Parts: sequence; C-alpha cells; structure tokens
Amino acid sequence: MSEKINIDDAQERFSELVDRVEVGEEIIIAREGRSVARLVPYRAPRVERKQGRMRGRIRIGRDFDAPLPGEAIVRRLKGTSSVRMTTDEILALTRK
Repeated sequence: MSEKINIDDAQERFSELVDRVEVGEEIIIAREGRSVARLVPYRAPRVERKQGRMRGRIRIGRDFDAPLPGEAIVRRLKGTSSVRMTTDEILALTRK
C-alpha cells in the first residue's frame, strides 16, 4: 500500500514516514501534485559468494578432532532416558 504525501508535509513528518517505511509501507512524495520521489525500505545488495576466497588464510590445528572436555558428559549420559546429574556434577566433569 502506498500513500502520496506533499513534500512540505513529508519534511514535517519525516521520522514518522521512515517508521512506516521500515515496516514495509511505500510513500510517494509529490511536489505540486506531481509524484517526484518514492520512499521505500532499504534492501542491502546481495554479495556474491566465491568458493576458495579464504584459501591459505585458515589453519586447522592438529588436534582439531581430539575429544573435547565435554565428551565425558556425553559418554556418561549416553543411553539414559533422563538426566540425573546436578549442575555441579556436570561442571566437575568439564573441569577434568
């Protein structure tokens, strides 16, 4: 839905018009009854992604797939239908 507004009126109510445009409304600005501008929501241009742009800039450590400290928790909870551990017990496992 768009609304035609006189330029003088638009200057006085600019903040209100921007708020309306932010939610998707389109405002036509007119001078002496003739449409001269359109106020529409801003849409950021799409950035085309290119494969391999980060080649040579990222290093994966040798221990990348080593078990994490929290793996002990997963091993302990595996196969149980409900968790019967307190928060303190879980934190103690992550500190080991």
